[in-house]
Amino acid sequence: MSEVTDQPEKDGSERAIRADAQRNEDLLLAVAREVFATKGVDTPVREIAAKAGVGVGTLYRRFPRRSDLVTAVFRHEVDACAAAARTLAAEYPPTEALARWLRRYTEFLAAKKGLAAALHSGDPAYAALPDYFRANFEPALARLLQASAATGATRTDIAAYDLLRAIGNLSVSSGPDAADHTARMVELLIDGLRQR
Repeated sequence: MSEVTDQPEKDGSERAIRADAQRNEDLLLAVAREVFATKGVDTPVREIAAKAGVGVGTLYRRFPRRSDLVTAVFRHEVDACAAAARTLAAEYPPTEALARWLRRYTEFLAAKKGLAAALHSGDPAYAALPDYFRANFEPALARLLQASAATGATRTDIAAYDLLRAIGNLSVSSGPDAADHTARMVELLIDGLRQR
């Protein structure tokens, strides 16, 4: 009988610890994302921990190397952007969902310029990320393209990967008007998808 009453207490405390650790991780990722976007991926981890209100030890227990934190932020953001494709598909007609997701993807790329430097640094810690990026975004966009094409509103000959690359190439523009320029060019791409 005592085994039955002890077990829930143990499970409850383990769950509470796990929930607390998950909250800390989520907070660290959110703060790191913000700091990386504004100050770059080389910002001292002490600053990230302090801004998150946790000790440096907590950060290092979860992310022993800076590359672990950068990778986790990148994966978290990729997952959120890919998931937005499903959400938009459920909320909007297919062609509008496609256009909205392409804009969301463009925003994702703009916010990841700091992470892009890390990804292209040659550090082997980031070697798997381009495949992760493609494995998540290509099917998400392919589903949106297929759904829109099935309505007859958009072309059927567009490869998801080509469109991802095209927007990626547009997103590397620089200068004071870079964001506006990219947004205008993405709108031209969206218009070019329409069936004539």
